[in-house]
Amino acid sequence: MKKLFAPLLLVSAAAALFAHTASAQELTGTLKKIKDTGVIALGVRESSIPFSYTDNSGKTIGYSQEIALKIVDAVKKDLNLPNLKVTETPITSQNRIVLVQNGTIDLECGSTTHTFERAKQVGFSHNIFLYSIKMIAKSGSGITDLNSLKGKTIATTAGTTADRILSGKKAEIGFNLIQTKEHSDGFLTVKQGRAVAFVMDEPLLYGQRASLPADEAKGYEVVGPNLQFENYACMLRRDDPAFTKVVDTVIANMEKSGEMEKLYNKWFMQPVPPKNQNMHYPMTAEMRTMFKDPITKAYD
Repeated sequence: MKKLFAPLLLVSAAAALFAHTASAQELTGTLKKIKDTGVIALGVRESSIPFSYTDNSGKTIGYSQEIALKIVDAVKKDLNLPNLKVTETPITSQNRIVLVQNGTIDLECGSTTHTFERAKQVGFSHNIFLYSIKMIAKSGSGITDLNSLKGKTIATTAGTTADRILSGKKAEIGFNLIQTKEHSDGFLTVKQGRAVAFVMDEPLLYGQRASLPADEAKGYEVVGPNLQFENYACMLRRDDPAFTKVVDTVIANMEKSGEMEKLYNKWFMQPVPPKNQNMHYPMTAEMRTMFKDPITKAYD
């Protein structure tokens, strides 16, 4: 019997080794890159409060950042890489797509809108946030809609959907447009009086206001009609079904289990760093519906 068991054990071991080798060889795209290097590269924002931003200690935090780290945990488990190294590269609205395309970053969960035009260049996950584009202005400024901006100067962040919308309306309405590198720079133009309004995604406007001390925050209000309805999603490389599946599975599980709603309440209905301001930004009915049935969808 001993002679019989020995060959069987050898065959079993060989089969297991072959299965492991075959599995490794089947890895493609981003997962193969991560497996080969032992590194996953995240793109992070520095001032997209409360989605992805740097706190006073230099650590990247936020709603979207927590989703990204959940995805990192799933990759560690799927690839059996408990010591997977995570790198972070600060990105801007202007360079984020290129950095995904050229392999500098593998995943970006921040405040990137899923649009049809961008989907020709990069891949997107299931939606993680629904919102509209509005304006923030000083309280009592009289700014209510785009027509109230005639002859005035406004600001937006360069390379964003808001930038595209405003650039198309600039000549028609007759306003001056300042295009800034970061959201915090755009809001600064309003605080300094160089612009009457900062036009951007509604949650980011609430985030900028929440970055101020409570007394100062009362001097600003989010105004205007919904200029456009859109959504955020995590960004990754196109035509990478294996990695996309990992990312989407994490997001779908978070949304359907109620974990994403708890995360939302943490970042939008409770005090957040650095000023411990509460954004008081209740979840919309549309977002609740999305969480029940996770989708990958562009809205423009």
